[in-house]
Amino acid sequence: MPENNKPVIGLSWEPKLPTLSSTSKTVSNTNTGSDNKLWRPNTELVDGLFVPPNNPKKLNKLLKKQVKDTAGTSWFDMPAATMTPELKKDLQLLKLRSVIDPKRHYKKGDSKSKTLSKYFQVGTVVESASDFFSSRLSKKERKATLADELLSDSKLGQYRKRKVREIEDQNRPAGNEKWKIRGRQTQRRSKQRRH
Repeated sequence: MPENNKPVIGLSWEPKLPTLSSTSKTVSNTNTGSDNKLWRPNTELVDGLFVPPNNPKKLNKLLKKQVKDTAGTSWFDMPAATMTPELKKDLQLLKLRSVIDPKRHYKKGDSKSKTLSKYFQVGTVVESASDFFSSRLSKKERKATLADELLSDSKLGQYRKRKVREIEDQNRPAGNEKWKIRGRQTQRRSKQRRH
């Protein structure tokens, strides 16, 4: 590291310790994540001390990185959830929920926008004892994700197949069936044309 002759005033300090074995390297790598606010890359350290940048734009950028990403105080500082493929599929299904069930109608909302919501929470619904026989899902019907539950539903499968058939029938080209004249006259005409 280049050493400067300036007096250094730092906000955090990183000791310079030699690594002894391969096990200590793996431990130090796990501690040096970007979430740790005391750790800084070696380019920002001067003699093991972190010196804040003099440029106010860079300083503001640094402070914005350290602020937690939340929905705000009116939403009780709900944190932004980490997006996994399962959560992404579930959110997309929730956006398209008006297509899933023909008997239910929902408000328009933001179903047209292609972006998924950033702030959300996932929970489990706990049924009351009175719903034991009427609206409870059995253990066989419970699945890990919302997509699995919808795919295992037989009524929804039948509805989906029927809708796909209707759309295919609409988009199928008509062919020449509508120009054919049916009946005995057509057979005679065809014989006359051949001879």
